[in-house]
Amino acid sequence: MQQGLTEAAFALAFEGMSVDEALALREGLAWKHFRGARPDRFAPLLSVADLDAHLRTDGARTPRIAMADEARNGSAGVPEEEFALPDGRVDLPRLLARFDAGASLVVSQFHETHPPLANFCRGLERLFLHPVQSNIYLTPPAAQGFRTHFDTHDVLVLQVEGRKRWRIWDGERVERPTRRTPWPGNMAPLGEPHVLVLEPGDALYIPRGIMHDAATEAGERSLHATIGFMESSWAQAMRALLDEAELADPKLRESVPSWRIGEADLLPGLAERLARLATPAHAERLANLLLEQLARDRQPLPARGLFAPMPEGALRLSEGMHSHLVQAQDGSATLFWTGGALPLTPHEVNELAALAEGTVPGDADFARRLWGMGLLEPA
Repeated sequence: MQQGLTEAAFALAFEGMSVDEALALREGLAWKHFRGARPDRFAPLLSVADLDAHLRTDGARTPRIAMADEARNGSAGVPEEEFALPDGRVDLPRLLARFDAGASLVVSQFHETHPPLANFCRGLERLFLHPVQSNIYLTPPAAQGFRTHFDTHDVLVLQVEGRKRWRIWDGERVERPTRRTPWPGNMAPLGEPHVLVLEPGDALYIPRGIMHDAATEAGERSLHATIGFMESSWAQAMRALLDEAELADPKLRESVPSWRIGEADLLPGLAERLARLATPAHAERLANLLLEQLARDRQPLPARGLFAPMPEGALRLSEGMHSHLVQAQDGSATLFWTGGALPLTPHEVNELAALAEGTVPGDADFARRLWGMGLLEPA
C-alpha cells in the first residue's frame, strides 16, 4: 500500500521516533540532533537546482526572497535595493553578486510554490493539526546569515546539502516567547553552547526560546530547510474565541464602567465574564475554531485536476485537504473544509465515515459532490 502523506512526512522528519516520542519532544524544552541514515535523505524535497529555477521566475519577489549577512553593521538583513528591482522582482545578477560576496539567500514560505515541500508540510499539519511552513536558507562558504537568536515557534532544520556548524544553548532565554514577544536587541545567551555539525541528511529540532546560531566552514556551502511549527498560544486561541463569543453574548458586549474606576471593584465583573467562556461548550468551540482556521489558512491541495472525472473503485478523503466533522445531536453534521461549511444529513454522515476509511462509494451522487470539491482521492 502506498504510504500516506502523514506517514511519509513523519518518517522523514522524525526518523527513528514513534509518534508518542515526537509528541513528547514537541511538548518539552529539549533540542535534538537526528543523524541521518542517508546523505540524500532530503533530496526529494529540495535542491540548489530548485532554487536556481525559482529565481528565474516572476514568483521570485521580495519579501519572500531575502538575503542576510551577519557581517553587516546593524541588522543582518540585506536591504532589498541591493538585490531586487523597485517592483520587488529579484535582480538576479545583483543577487548572485551579493551571494558571492557572502550573503545568504533566504526563501520564505517555499512550500507554497514547491510541491514536494507542500506535501511534506501538509503531512505534518495533519499530524499536529496546526500550520507548518518551510523557509529555505542557502549559505555560501565561510559565512553566517543571522546572529545568535531564538525563534518564537518550534523549528526542525533539515540539512539538504553541504555542512553547517551550529551552536545551541540549553534552556529558554525568554520563557515561552510568541510572535508578540518583543526581541531585546542586546540579549546574549547564558552558559556555554553545544557545538555540532549538521551533515547532509541530518535534522535538528529546536524548541522556541532556545538560542542558537549557525555558520558554514571554509570551503563548505550549505542548503537547509527550516520547518516552522506554527501552533497557536493559549492567548491567541482565546482571543479568537472571545471575538466570536462577543457576537452571541450580550454580557460580553456590556460596557466596562471606566467612569467608576476608583469607586467600584472591577474584579467581579471580570471574573463573571471569564467564567462565561470557561464552559465545556466553549472548550469544544475553541477546538473547532483552531481546526477551521487551519483549513481556511492553508492552501488546498486537491487530488483531482482540471479534467478529472471521478475514478472507478475505492475512494477516500483527500489527504491534501484539511477538513473536520462537527456532529449534532440529531445525527446531522457539518463538514468544515477550505471552501467553508457543508451541511450533511445523517445518511451522508454515514457515507462520509465509510469514505474516511476508504471504500467504494455507496452513494455515487454524494461521492461526486465531494470529488468535485476536491475532497476525495483514489484509495
